[in-house]
Amino acid sequence: MAVKFDLLTKITPSIAPALEANVEYVAGHQNMLQLIELRWIAVVGQVTTIAGAILLFDINLPLVHMLQVLACLIAFNIASHLRWHEKKPVSNAEIFMALLVDVATLTVQLYLSGGTTNPFAFLYLLQIIISAVLLEAWSTWTIVVVTLVCLGLLAVFAQPLALPFDHARGIASLYVQGMLICFALNAGLLVIFVSRISGTVRAKAAQLAELRQRAAEEEHIVRMGLLASGAAHELGTPLATLSVILGDWKRMPEFRNSPVLLEEIGEMQTQLQRCKSIVSGILLSAGKARGESALRTTIHTFLDGLAEDWEDSRPVKDFEYENRIVDDIPVVFDSALKQSIDNLLDNALEASPTGWVGLVASVEDGILTLVVLDRGAGFAPGVLAQFGKPYQSTKGRSGGGLGLFLVVNVARTLGGAVVARNREEGGAQVTLTIPLAAISLGGEGEHV
Repeated sequence: MAVKFDLLTKITPSIAPALEANVEYVAGHQNMLQLIELRWIAVVGQVTTIAGAILLFDINLPLVHMLQVLACLIAFNIASHLRWHEKKPVSNAEIFMALLVDVATLTVQLYLSGGTTNPFAFLYLLQIIISAVLLEAWSTWTIVVVTLVCLGLLAVFAQPLALPFDHARGIASLYVQGMLICFALNAGLLVIFVSRISGTVRAKAAQLAELRQRAAEEEHIVRMGLLASGAAHELGTPLATLSVILGDWKRMPEFRNSPVLLEEIGEMQTQLQRCKSIVSGILLSAGKARGESALRTTIHTFLDGLAEDWEDSRPVKDFEYENRIVDDIPVVFDSALKQSIDNLLDNALEASPTGWVGLVASVEDGILTLVVLDRGAGFAPGVLAQFGKPYQSTKGRSGGGLGLFLVVNVARTLGGAVVARNREEGGAQVTLTIPLAAISLGGEGEHV
């Protein structure tokens, strides 16, 4: 199936909500991986604590039952890892259920090891704080209520540990030592994981801000496209009328017998044809016409023809075109891309007081690179910082900078990018990069 590089149909504000949802899902996936890692640490911590309590302090614990609970936790974490090791959407409810499993596991282990008399009961705070960072408000308060209920049930039904009541011994007390270890675990794990989770939240906020900015720019493009499409429709009729009139003039004896007038009519027809081509390109880019927007060609044919047409139709004094592409790859090019390259060349021509413009084409590692050079004053620092944003121009007129704005968005639509810099020898350099996969012809003569 042929893929159309249609600017107005591919770039639309309707994709913004989907992209924002995707950012949310990616952040949720990262948070789920953090929980899986935290659960492995909990497994190691429980094994170490159980072994230390039995071997070092000779505390009588129901080892078989505690190991069974631990085995269930390990099985759940392995299943979670298999489920979430790939990038898949993770919702608030799924993270909520994972935290409930952690709370349930901790509750059973505490029930088997002293209930509220176990100093590690304060690990509930770790679950509450993590839920406050990761979950929506209702989910967090649910975790708070669940942990309170669990603590209350432990206080009523759990058998206390057979430990001496030796709080007066201070740091020498087993309970106090357990509390210190629990505090250190809570503090260390919270610092590590909340810092990571906060980094994920900040990255998500930055991505959302970028997507909203992009959506605003894309809406601006659509509005411009609609306006241009309407203007192109209106211009179609007078341009056709002028073409007929010039054709009639060319056949009239008064003009036919005058070489000077015939030459001027020919020049007028050339410029008129250029205007009609521009109008057709606008309509094609807006999806109002079909058939010639996406052309099957080769990369040499397209670029060489584009360079020749641009040089013939502009008052350029010195145009240096260098095609360094070795293989003549079959490709498909859209009028929007052609217009983007023309815009870059036009801007370079306007910036060059000597009328010199350079264009270098190359392919490396599957990336088509087009470098446009000029010998003008270069970009101002403020323009470089806002390159590709609308109304950022050094031309000193209202509406300036929209050409580069469109170029950047066409490149982005094709998976490419546009980068600008000032040359050390003077002038500016604008580099347009596009993946060949976005413009290559697929098998059996179809567009990819």
